Amino acid sequence: MVRIYGTDCNQVSTVLTAAKAKGMKIFAGIFDIAQVSAEIHTLISAASGSWDVFDTISIGNEGVNAGTASVSAVVSAIGTARTLLGAAGYKGHIVTVDTFVALINHPELCKASDYAAANAHAFFDGNVEAAGAGAFVLSQAQRVSAACGGMNTVITETGWPTQGGSNNKAVPSVANQQAAIASLKSTFSSNIILFTAFNDLWKKDNAGTFGCEKYWGMIN
Repeated sequence: MVRIYGTDCNQVSTVLTAAKAKGMKIFAGIFDIAQVSAEIHTLISAASGSWDVFDTISIGNEGVNAGTASVSAVVSAIGTARTLLGAAGYKGHIVTVDTFVALINHPELCKASDYAAANAHAFFDGNVEAAGAGAFVLSQAQRVSAACGGMNTVITETGWPTQGGSNNKAVPSVANQQAAIASLKSTFSSNIILFTAFNDLWKKDNAGTFGCEKYWGMIN
């Protein structure tokens, strides 16, 4: 399964064509919940009824954690999305994605979703070396499930950067990324999406990203 985050730049149609050719599923996304209706209509148009290729559609990504969206706004946007997507024939999963911390603190986000969709990066903990990434992320998935009443939890982002500054025990490098990915793959047989295929050189760092924001790509 391949995850995309929005509907701009014709990405839904582009990825849909590639996914069909490879027999893969898509985890699609609405990035701006303030524009949920417009983005849903863009997604519906691009999908052209090919809903069998879509496993999940997420409404927002880390909005509560970032402080850009309230819990009530996210829950409302999910409701709007359910109505519009249902009318268009979509019968797959609908969730919101946030950090494991946000989901634990706000289990109502899980209750509005079809499963708990959590982003969890061991690198940002600072006390976990790359080889321990799998165990750390599994423990956070278990915490989310417990906080959300036993719901199934899918880790919708996890990985390790190859460049940037260190975060205590967490050191970015190609070798450490390989160790982290190996740890994650050996720990999870399903319910995980690795982040990310390519470096995102357009991204900007902040005080909490350790100069690593651009460098999580696994294929470069």
